[in-house]
Amino acid sequence: MRNTHTPIATEGYPFVAMAGAVTIVLGLLSAKVVAILPVALLALAVTLFIAFFFRNPRRIAPAIENAVVAPADGVVIYLGPSREEHLGVEMTKVSIFMSVFNVHINRVPLTARVVDTFYTKGKFLDVRDERATFENEQAGLILESVSGVRLVVVQVAGLITRRIVCYAKKGDLLERGKRYGLIRFGSRLDVYLPMDADIKVKPGDRVVAGETILGMLQ
Repeated sequence: MRNTHTPIATEGYPFVAMAGAVTIVLGLLSAKVVAILPVALLALAVTLFIAFFFRNPRRIAPAIENAVVAPADGVVIYLGPSREEHLGVEMTKVSIFMSVFNVHINRVPLTARVVDTFYTKGKFLDVRDERATFENEQAGLILESVSGVRLVVVQVAGLITRRIVCYAKKGDLLERGKRYGLIRFGSRLDVYLPMDADIKVKPGDRVVAGETILGMLQ
């Protein structure tokens, strides 16, 4: 998997480089034309924000066998029953909203094998809109734990998101808490757990990817 040891996600380097180059050019010009200085400072602020957005902190997943951890940083905006169309069963859905200020690296919710993947083209509605579940662009993994329990994790594109990145492929064995993808510039992660899972979060809770336990499998 990518982004294992990089302080900034590799997908962010081109953006940081472009913004940094513009900042340098404007900085040099401002030495001759003082009026350009505010623009150069703005460009510097944008460069720093992009680097901040693509930050890639180290996380330590809990060593608890049946724990399902948050795949994203953010706030729980929905928790309740929902029919998962790919498995065709009723499950408990946990939706996590990521603002542009959250870390956007996505992490594996539990140690499991990828039994299938899916991708759906769609719209870019605000992910807090309930229609986003069915209409927005999204990519998902169907995971099966070592004990045979299946769950689904879905990356949902947001209002200003235009790029979902997923490194995992069908057949991969993924480890809980490891990086498996990201979504650029605000989005949502949905996790579908079995109905008998012991849920450990509630709406409004702030969660940390790879560390906060969403629930315990039975």
